[in-house]
Amino acid sequence: MLRVFALTVAGVLMSSAAFAEIRIAHVYGKTGPYEAYAAQSHNGLKLGLEYATGGTMEINGEKIVVIEKDTQLKPDIGRARLEEAFGDDDAHIAVGPVSSGVALAMLPVAEEYERVLIVEPAVADSITGANWNPYIFRTGRNSSQDAIANAVALGGEGVTIATLAQDYAFGRDGVAAFKEALEATGASIAHEEYVPTDTTDFTAAAERIFTRMGEVEGDKKLFIIWAGGGNPMGKINAMEPERFGIEIATGGNILAALKAYKELPGMVGATYYYYEIPQHPVNEWLVKTHFERFDSPPDFFTAGGMASGLAIVEAIKQAGGAEDTEALINAMEGMAWETPKGTMQFRAEDHQALQAMYHFRTEIQDGKDYGVPVLVREIGMDEMNIPVRNQ
Repeated sequence: MLRVFALTVAGVLMSSAAFAEIRIAHVYGKTGPYEAYAAQSHNGLKLGLEYATGGTMEINGEKIVVIEKDTQLKPDIGRARLEEAFGDDDAHIAVGPVSSGVALAMLPVAEEYERVLIVEPAVADSITGANWNPYIFRTGRNSSQDAIANAVALGGEGVTIATLAQDYAFGRDGVAAFKEALEATGASIAHEEYVPTDTTDFTAAAERIFTRMGEVEGDKKLFIIWAGGGNPMGKINAMEPERFGIEIATGGNILAALKAYKELPGMVGATYYYYEIPQHPVNEWLVKTHFERFDSPPDFFTAGGMASGLAIVEAIKQAGGAEDTEALINAMEGMAWETPKGTMQFRAEDHQALQAMYHFRTEIQDGKDYGVPVLVREIGMDEMNIPVRNQ
């Protein structure tokens, strides 16, 4: 009888080991206005997990399972889907979402369930700032990183800048951070314009900007902070801002959006990623593999998704497993890991990933139907004094 019991227990233990798994929930806007961003992020996450595990999709013998949840780009649904992931699916770690507004609704859920949420690619400073809690990490860049990098690219004595942004957390946090960063450059802000996220007609907004900037002398720029469609750069450029001495400037974006940049050769700005810029082994693998599987280059949010997958594997290895959330947090605070952009590091104070950004100038190149962001110089993580905003 004892022998039978012992065999039964051994069988249960072997069965448990065989079926042990690491559950990662990707809670993202699979459908909705930013579904292109979401698809890139999801592909990148899976590629990151694959690269970091050498293709096995296992960590210490435990199989990685990726659970997908669609936020539909709605804050209430995003919150509910994360509750499902942690409560019903017992996910060890979650990644996402695309939208800053959705992310802000999801943050309290991570604290309620005491599970790690890696925010990727939502940008608003408040995610790792005023609304942060200890279970939140972010691999994506924040508004301040965007802002400081673009201030380096655009600022200078005697430069006057107007801003156009979407009227929600991403746009408003972005402008606030940009204004703060610009102070050190000697440039000034003359006008701020905010429009709904789904705006497609920029005539009224542009006319207000032109009127205000027409009163200003010297070097004048319109800095546009935008996510999604609508093509404000192309549409405002068609209104001939040069009549008022205004140059359009913006940050990086997905390849589809860069088609509008083709109308703006020589435009300067700063970007998070463009596949031809980083010269790192991880990026070389990503570019090669992405072309092989998708017949296209990796895009803006592919790199971010991959960074999150790489971070998850590194954190679980360092923590000795995915079950102990406190061990994961301890491993991740201050953790450095390699990504398509080179080394990133989670800052211990607010869990924001510090990373390089890229000052670019738009160039027209044969064979490409978009304006190519050509590297002017890499802005290293040590060059950017990113404010800690959660204290």
